[in-house]
Amino acid sequence: DSEKIAAIRQMLPATGAGIYLNAGTCGPLPAETMRAMDEQAASELAVGRAGIDQFVAFLDRMAEARASVAALLVADPDDIALTHSTTDGINLVLSSLAWAPGDRVVTTNHEHPGVLGPLQALRDRYGVEVEFVDIGDGGDDELTLAGVRRALERPARAVVASHVLWTTGAILPVGALGTLAREAGAVSLIDGAQSAGAIPVALDELDVDAYAVPGQKWLLGPEGMGALWVRRAFADTTIPAIAGYLAYSSFDKDKGGTLRDGARRFEATGFHRPSVIGLARSVGWLTMYVGFNWALERAARLAAAAYVRLAAIPGVRMVTPPSHGGTLVTFRIDGWTAASAVGELGPRVFAIIRDLPPIDAIRISVGFWNTEEEL
Repeated sequence: DSEKIAAIRQMLPATGAGIYLNAGTCGPLPAETMRAMDEQAASELAVGRAGIDQFVAFLDRMAEARASVAALLVADPDDIALTHSTTDGINLVLSSLAWAPGDRVVTTNHEHPGVLGPLQALRDRYGVEVEFVDIGDGGDDELTLAGVRRALERPARAVVASHVLWTTGAILPVGALGTLAREAGAVSLIDGAQSAGAIPVALDELDVDAYAVPGQKWLLGPEGMGALWVRRAFADTTIPAIAGYLAYSSFDKDKGGTLRDGARRFEATGFHRPSVIGLARSVGWLTMYVGFNWALERAARLAAAAYVRLAAIPGVRMVTPPSHGGTLVTFRIDGWTAASAVGELGPRVFAIIRDLPPIDAIRISVGFWNTEEEL
């Protein structure tokens, strides 16, 4: 692996600026991605963006981006919509449901503000009740499923949860959560911010209704890009609250527009062309140059090694549940707040890591680009 890692790190220049352990916030951009984005931006500057042929060509680039994400996450490209972020996808799905005062949403006590914000808006706008299920550290599947099952004894419109918790790094049994939701007549919506590109995900095999992912984290793409997978049977029953030209297959001034089948009806607004091209290039680079299965295996192995080494240090207490995590490893240091520890560790060893204020813990995001020496 040493020669391959050296070549990969040359193509990920940010890995030379420090020990890159924060892909859970933003992953390192491949140089190839930036070149593709720069070429598109230079073309727009030189010849403009207004030609119909340019727009038609860009539609092809959008299709490439959908297909690249679909291949990575084992899904049909027709079930993928491009979005601007994970939160964008969460909002698009939630706002397509017909909410009424007294409706309920079930979620966990470990959700990211990207989920909490949309749920807060539902509560403020419609009087929706949001129930937070205590799932401990996320490491006990039976505890998680039992808590959600109890919450669903009362009618609920939706279950919203993360595949991988941004706090403890625990992997939740989202397929089983989706089944519970379906049996209770609720929609299941999954935040895939810390899973897509970090752990194996096969969307066609998960019993969930929608799955939102970001472009800038583990997919190594640009910011302002994401994707949304929506199960076809559910998507075709929705009317998005936000719609535009891209959401419709045709328009008729008398009969009105015809929404596209499936997920693409959620593509409401325009996109930054270099960023769409960048997302497709990053995901293509992951699959065709790096080798996605190799990357997943290596990242998992390095994260497990980091866990073992940290746990062996006196005064370090692990937050990530053992044998239940992916590539996020969270811990605390006795006698230190997380923020002060990160402030010390960063300058001392040039580590790009972060603290988690909600749980006062330190989180490292271990990627395939990291080395044993860095750990």
